[in-house]
Amino acid sequence: MANLRIKGNWNEIKGKLKQKYGDLTDDDLKYAEGKEDELLGKLQKKTGKTKDQLSKEIDKLGS
Repeated sequence: MANLRIKGNWNEIKGKLKQKYGDLTDDDLKYAEGKEDELLGKLQKKTGKTKDQLSKEIDKLGS
């Protein structure tokens, strides 16, 4: 799962995720290189989606 690729502008991706999932906060969306699993875990708790689903969604938003 560490294969999450953050392409493009992370701030733009964060904005799109906040629009889609209104209860996400900036703290939920803090991204640090090498901490992809931690980010996905937080998002998984908030959205109810699997890490794989979220990883694909983030990749799609960033391309």
